Amino acid sequence: MTAPPSPDPLLHGMMALALDAGKVILEFYDGGADVTLKPDASPVTSADLAAEAIILAGLQLLAPDIPVIAEEAVARGAIPKAARQFFLVDPLDGTKEFISRNGEFTVNIALIEAGQPVAGVVYAPAIGRLFWGEQGKGAAEVAIADPKAKEPPPAGRRIAALQAATGSPIRVVASRSHRDGETDRFLASLGDCEIVSAGSSVKFCLVASGEAQLYPRFGRTMEWDTAAGHAVLAAAGGTVVTADGAPLLYGKEAAGFANPPFIAAAGHLGEVNRFSTTSP
Repeated sequence: MTAPPSPDPLLHGMMALALDAGKVILEFYDGGADVTLKPDASPVTSADLAAEAIILAGLQLLAPDIPVIAEEAVARGAIPKAARQFFLVDPLDGTKEFISRNGEFTVNIALIEAGQPVAGVVYAPAIGRLFWGEQGKGAAEVAIADPKAKEPPPAGRRIAALQAATGSPIRVVASRSHRDGETDRFLASLGDCEIVSAGSSVKFCLVASGEAQLYPRFGRTMEWDTAAGHAVLAAAGGTVVTADGAPLLYGKEAAGFANPPFIAAAGHLGEVNRFSTTSP
């Protein structure tokens, strides 16, 4: 087996914060969490808020000069300016999965530089899977056997995005909670493919680990939903493009940090663009 990459100290600190946030989330998952609705009618729980507090405090100690754009802080009106370098945080991505107790929720922490996700951590504490990726280093998955353990996790294994074998159907991962008509039409256009449903940013990681080859998303997402998974997939050799074939970028303040429709896939930009909705 190829040795796993070794994360830089900043990414190592991001991983530690994700693990700490995951421990707190699991306490609410086991004991119950209060659920309220934000102004946009999306749910937020006491677990989201507690996890974000841990991550924000930790990032302030880890990298005090790098601004942080975090989902629940933004909902409260705390929106720092997106600098050339900034963090994007979703403390509990897949709140609907958390509430329905299917385990497919994640902690997402990403570092953005010049619009590109250059490092990211995606941790799914209920299913014991932690993924990380770093530009120039590669990507890895770490199995977390005991999410409440105080000892650091093992090194993990290197992962790589893999295209479907010749003659095999493409394996496509689609949103479990946010499927829409446009996604269904896109899936139908692919012809012979295998559909796998999953929640949260786990979908990016399934492509990054070779368990799927394509993740299309035409419904609304925000930058903090996608940045960490995007970073993992990019480091694993995959690509994320908008529906018109342009690279998906971050720091879109004028759009309120909302993403356009996108397609995440194994392979480089030219290969992924054949799936774009404007391809000939």
